[in-house]
Amino acid sequence: MGQEESPLNIPPRKVVKTLAVGQEVEGVVKRVTDFGAFVDIGVGRDGLVHVSEMGTGRVTKPSDVVREGDKVRVWIKELDREKNRISLSMIAPGTLTMRDLEEGMIVTGKVTRLERYGAFVDIGVGREGMLHVKEMGHGYVQRPEDVVQIGQELQVQVIGVDRRRGRIDLSIKELLPKPEEQQPVVETTSVAATSREEFLPVSEEDFISPFELAFQEAANGRRNQRRERRKKARSWEYFDEEEDIIERTLAHHRKNQ
Repeated sequence: MGQEESPLNIPPRKVVKTLAVGQEVEGVVKRVTDFGAFVDIGVGRDGLVHVSEMGTGRVTKPSDVVREGDKVRVWIKELDREKNRISLSMIAPGTLTMRDLEEGMIVTGKVTRLERYGAFVDIGVGREGMLHVKEMGHGYVQRPEDVVQIGQELQVQVIGVDRRRGRIDLSIKELLPKPEEQQPVVETTSVAATSREEFLPVSEEDFISPFELAFQEAANGRRNQRRERRKKARSWEYFDEEEDIIERTLAHHRKNQ
């Protein structure tokens, strides 16, 4: 078919105007090169599928994917209306590819296998991502199978992309609820003990009524008064005795004169 007039009777120089980006078409592989494959989509102008558009993952050689004569389904990726060129893709529009991945992006994947250091997750870009055991929770995770299982679908966050090596690092740590912060423990033992002591029940023997308290104070006052009177009485007795001694002494001197 090549560059001759198409079956649709559209002049080769006008064929691009009849197509739209994102349009799905079928074609036949006409020629395979090191950089891609030319596909006849039946409009009189072959479109090019670049090697980077032959799969969501990394494709080393186009011949690993297609051969001449293969029937393929492709989508219009770009149209150069000035040069009448058609760029095709074997990846459906909207399909996530490794080129689309960015750090912080949240995607859905399926766990494909487990290793002692983590789990591999297929996120649909043709290359499995690595979910390391340290990215499976906020705390220590001993074994990956304690958190995820093979075949399980889960949301993961992209935390690293190495397109040259085809490496994708994933995490679910930040997508999990954060553990509640532990409140500081307040020592209340002494306060509680003091409170209990303040409110311990008082027995009848320990209880003193205001009347009894006043009676005791009055009794103590009377005892103090009696003590003071005895002191005064002893003082007067001592004074009287001293006076008597003086009188006897004077009488004795008068007698001997």
